Amino acid sequence: MSDQKVWRKSSYSGVNTNCVEVADLPGASAVRDSKHPDAAALAFPAAEWRAFVASVSWNEFEG
Repeated sequence: MSDQKVWRKSSYSGVNTNCVEVADLPGASAVRDSKHPDAAALAFPAAEWRAFVASVSWNEFEG
């Protein structure tokens, strides 16, 4: 079995080239900067990732 992650552009990245990429992991999600794909990625437990995505969709981070 391969440990290769399948990365996809986040739907919240919009149309610009500075994107967040996400990969599904068992029970978690990994996130990386598309400009630096060989740099470290951050992994979040599934519940935390869902809460973050919900907060973004509710514009909780708007100033």
